[in-house]
This record gives sequence, structure tokens and C-alpha cells, in this order.
Amino acid sequence: MMHSENSGALDRYFMGLTEFVFHSRLGVTDPPLVDYLSQLLKRFVRSDSLQRIRNSKGRPLVQVVELLQEAESRLGLARRTVHQHIGDVTLFWVGVYPEAMEKLKGGSADYFISFCSQGKRAYHIASTIDTDQQNDAPCELLQRLSMDFEMCAYGLGEVRREWEHGEGEEHPRTLLLE
Repeated sequence: MMHSENSGALDRYFMGLTEFVFHSRLGVTDPPLVDYLSQLLKRFVRSDSLQRIRNSKGRPLVQVVELLQEAESRLGLARRTVHQHIGDVTLFWVGVYPEAMEKLKGGSADYFISFCSQGKRAYHIASTIDTDQQNDAPCELLQRLSMDFEMCAYGLGEVRREWEHGEGEEHPRTLLLE
């Protein structure tokens, strides 16, 4: 488990990188969208976040096809949660680690699906299920993620390139950890 001090530094790191890329490089000045994407990166630093949806027997569901089947078996907020998770997982893999896609799909039912199409669809479905939970993403934000899925994936790829770029004194991310 991360200490809250490290968690705060990680928050600032991903927020700074995401803001830098989306604002400076892509010209996207949408604070709720950028916040959501930076939190997505922070959440998926822990691999157990990728496996947080479980079936009725408690087994973690990791394949998109399994998650889609699970979403169809749920109602209301539970259905929205699974569809949003599908959107998040597909966006993460397509944007941050596209080279892992073949390995993820290899030999699985996911081989025949498009992560982009399923991610867009999942965010759209999640956006149509309203919730009164304050901590949930607003429907408008989920709809934006659906409509701009490819742009968000591209931006997350650029965020990855930034963190792989290396740390230099002039680099924007060094300011985040001070």
C-alpha cells in the first residue's frame, strides 16, 4: 500500500504530466477531462485496479469480453460501473501500452474485438445511466470520453512518452515533485 505522501506526489506527477500534454501539445483545456485521465493513470499504477470487477463467484474479470458479459448481467449503478471500467481499461491499454495489445488479446476471446470500439461504446452506455453518487463521473464527462476516445488515447500515449523522456532540470515534471 502506498503512503499518502507518495500518493500525493504521484497525484501531482500524473496531473502535471497530463495537464502539460493535453494543454500544451493538444490544446485541450478541459479540466474535468484532464483530471479524470490523470486519476485513471494513478489508479492503474496498481495492477489490482485493472482487476477490480469480479464475477458472482468472486473471480476477477480481466478480458474485455468477460467484462462485457458481466455488464449485461447487471442493472443500474452496477452496470454503469462495469461499463465505465471497460472504457477505462481499454483507454489505458490503447493509449498507454498499445504494444501490449497483441499479448493481451493473444489466444483469448478479446482477439476478435476492437478495444477502441468497445471502449467508446462502454463509455457511451455508462453515460446514459444516471447516478446521484457524488464521487461518480458525470454523464457529460463519460459522453466526452466516448466521443473523444481516440484523442484521449493519443494524449495518454504522449503522457507516457513524457515520463519516458527522462528527468532533466528544464523538464516540466521536475517542478511537480518539488
